[in-house]
Amino acid sequence: MTYLLRRLAVFPLVLIGVSIVVFVAIRMVPGDAITAMLGTEAGLLTPAQREALSVYFGIDQPWFVQYGRWLAGLLHGNLGISSTYGKPVLEIILERFPLTLELALLSMLIALVVGVPAGVFAATHNEKFSGLGVRVAAMIGQSTPNFVLALLIIYTLSAGFGVLPAMGEFSPLWQDPLRNLGQLILPAITLGFAFAASVTRISRSAMLDVLSDDYVRTARSKGVSARGVIWRHALPNALIPVVTLSGIEFGYLLGGAVIVEQIYALPGLGRLVLDAILQRDYALVQGAVLFIAFNFMIVNLLVDLAYVALDPRIRLGEQ
Repeated sequence: MTYLLRRLAVFPLVLIGVSIVVFVAIRMVPGDAITAMLGTEAGLLTPAQREALSVYFGIDQPWFVQYGRWLAGLLHGNLGISSTYGKPVLEIILERFPLTLELALLSMLIALVVGVPAGVFAATHNEKFSGLGVRVAAMIGQSTPNFVLALLIIYTLSAGFGVLPAMGEFSPLWQDPLRNLGQLILPAITLGFAFAASVTRISRSAMLDVLSDDYVRTARSKGVSARGVIWRHALPNALIPVVTLSGIEFGYLLGGAVIVEQIYALPGLGRLVLDAILQRDYALVQGAVLFIAFNFMIVNLLVDLAYVALDPRIRLGEQ
């Protein structure tokens, strides 16, 4: 409990640090929100109209005043108003986040279902040709960029089968589950492929280390079956590095897979941040990045707590 309280106490400090970096960085990008929002029509504005828009969006003051106002609003749960959508930032983020969360969970499921058994197989067949084949496949998976795999999938479907991935308006899971799965399964496979390769290599390495430990040899000497030794004794301890990798990757996925969302035309969180940067939508960029950072910290905290569940010998600084 002491460890948990300490970690939670650090959250505000980290979020403030992230907010300052993002606040300054987005304002270093050339251009301004009004020009990005109106395009060529911005040149038709009179000085009075431009000044009125600057006041409305709160960009007429020095940056430290703008940051103070934004931070004061944040303490009251207000992330500001998006200059692109004309809606509260938090409302826009919560509209896009379910898609990103669902895509991250589906990608993670695919990666773990494929990667962990493949890693165990490669470790238990380490000196056989089949184990070498798994290692080569994992190396290929890690070396293939997501956007290349996505384009290959789309090309194969269109040229080989005459069909295209389900795109268009996104259908939430609770409205049309089948269409929702059809829209997300290919992006999830694209993201899960490289992650499954990483899980395979980590699982194999961890299993090789664990299988040489004394308690595994003791279990074998007591007559425990080979399957029991692997799945009941060795695998739980070998999963700790897999949990670490999964937590980091899941945090990145919750931030939005920008390229994959762009290729498959998914209105997720990553695509939202990219569009907000291009539109110089300061409030939306700040709010979305802060939301992503908060999710990342939550995931890391859950990973640390999962260590204890997997190995009770681990203590999280309670003393």
